[in-house]
Amino acid sequence: MTSVYVFNGPNLNLLGTREPEIYGTTTLADVETMCREECEAAGLELVFGQSNHEGQLIDWIQEAGAEVKAGRAIGAVFNPGAFTHTSVALHDAIEGVELPVVEVHISNVHRREPFRHRSYVSPVARGIVVGFGVYGYVMGLRGLRHAVTAG
Repeated sequence: MTSVYVFNGPNLNLLGTREPEIYGTTTLADVETMCREECEAAGLELVFGQSNHEGQLIDWIQEAGAEVKAGRAIGAVFNPGAFTHTSVALHDAIEGVELPVVEVHISNVHRREPFRHRSYVSPVARGIVVGFGVYGYVMGLRGLRHAVTAG
């Protein structure tokens, strides 16, 4: 079965309790369930992970890139959290392994503090979903499937 990855960066393990006025009350476990249902309906196997550590995310990106090259995966939906605005290393990892990525943000980062307006991931992403709450993950999965099958 072909896989798709959903990666989550720092503090996303706190979904449901951290700043619910911004991020809502849905937990990361709820997001995983929603993504798993979407993937099952599409005939894809979900690989879901969250890490507060940049190096772990880089390792997962590199592993996913190898799986895409081998034809066993289609790419990743990625919510890098705060690393979005700071990590050249994540940018370089995605670019280096040519991983098809859809960048996802629960909140509309462009309506928030100015430092959140800059993304190091966006220039190497196939697409970006912002501001639709946790439903953005489903949108990201659908967009990724479309992008990789439409060419």
